[in-house]
Amino acid sequence: MQSPLLPHPDRCFIAGDWVKPASGTTIAVTDPSTGAPLVEIAKGGANDIDAAVAAARAAFEGDWGRMPAAERGRILARIGALVQENVEALAELEARDVGKPLTQARNDAIALARYMEFYAGSADKLMGETIPYLEGYTVYTLREAHGVTGHIIPWNYPMQIIGRSVGAALTTGNACVLKPAEEACLTALAFAELAHRAGLPAGALNVVPGLGEEAGAALSGHGGVDHLSFTGSVPVGKLIQKAAADHVVPVTLELGGKSPQVVFADADLDAALPFLVNAGIQNAGQTCSASSRILVEASRYAEVVEKMAARYAALRCGPAMDDLDVGPLVSAAQKEIVEGFLNLSDGLEVAAQGTIADDAPAGGAYVAPRLFAAKDPSHRLAQDEIFGPVQLVIPFADEDEATAIANGTDFGLVASCWTRDGARQMRMARKLRAGQVFLNNYGAGGGVELPFGGRGLSGHGREKGFEALYGFTTLKTVAALHG
Repeated sequence: MQSPLLPHPDRCFIAGDWVKPASGTTIAVTDPSTGAPLVEIAKGGANDIDAAVAAARAAFEGDWGRMPAAERGRILARIGALVQENVEALAELEARDVGKPLTQARNDAIALARYMEFYAGSADKLMGETIPYLEGYTVYTLREAHGVTGHIIPWNYPMQIIGRSVGAALTTGNACVLKPAEEACLTALAFAELAHRAGLPAGALNVVPGLGEEAGAALSGHGGVDHLSFTGSVPVGKLIQKAAADHVVPVTLELGGKSPQVVFADADLDAALPFLVNAGIQNAGQTCSASSRILVEASRYAEVVEKMAARYAALRCGPAMDDLDVGPLVSAAQKEIVEGFLNLSDGLEVAAQGTIADDAPAGGAYVAPRLFAAKDPSHRLAQDEIFGPVQLVIPFADEDEATAIANGTDFGLVASCWTRDGARQMRMARKLRAGQVFLNNYGAGGGVELPFGGRGLSGHGREKGFEALYGFTTLKTVAALHG
């Protein structure tokens, strides 16, 4: 695939240069919309990770690490401006690589620019504090970069996760080694190119594509890394945390969810409906914060199912560049996983499903969006993260039962409550076990500024917003005795 933002898609970006992987081999990436070959990317491995970590260490101990915060902010601002200038090119890369409809990919590129803008403005705003202490002492704290940070990101939202993870790490003065998912890493490589053009010093950002079990494992267990950030599946997150533990390296984990939207009888259903459906089908449901469970008070359950079903019946699924409601899943392997879950749907009523466009290529990884009416909140499809365009509508009797069902999974990432009752809003905000709770909305329009992270199997640590800067720094206390 040709793009001015991809001068060398089959290489790694290390120490400010495009270098061939030590293996000399590549990985074939397919277009999820067609199943046809899309591009060859570098198959990086342990040797490339070693080189990238060494380059990052040199940058951190050199000009990048000593650079004043305000100047770091100026560089990030230039990166953000270049991203904004290249939104359309980035959107096309993301759409073809991931399979998401072009409009959704464009929104991701715009969000990446906004992340860089936000963190650019935050660079010189991260401050310590003075602490009242004993007579004759002055005590204060400093926020200092960890040093070399490793970033292992998934294939579903490469640009957004680069923004919230790498953007925050660079802002605080860390030097980064980024390992993107082998299924979709084109915008990560394009971001490296734009950062280089913006004047980011060599080694401050290094990108090593490759297989998770090779490049990813080498990065997560590398003794030269001071902090790890991972977004992905629960099993892989556990492996990364175990590998990091050998070197006592702190880890930020964002591992997914089974996020509920709770709809009470007094809810404004016309306002809620777009959120109820869109939060489940965006990016074909391949979203950690996807709202896959819709909990509805029994008196309005049939009405909500009927109205959601009408919206589902109108959904169309097709190639990313056709910009329909839903694109393909990222790969044939992911399609097989989702279809496996659908084969376990005994006991659930299919309320409605969307349609796959007649002209959708036969080799594409298409799964029609599906809505289930479910009475059993313990059903496997109501408990496991499917990562596909599948939603379940589940009834509840009262506030206590709604809370029990909403909190009745091992995840705790995002939740929403729809009610006009202000007191109930405040109660539910406290009761819902989630890192983010939205009242009469869901997702808050991207929320670059809003701290994001989960509880339970959804992981720990926080990304996004100013809170992320604390995670990418370490706190030093200075106590001076002066009499």
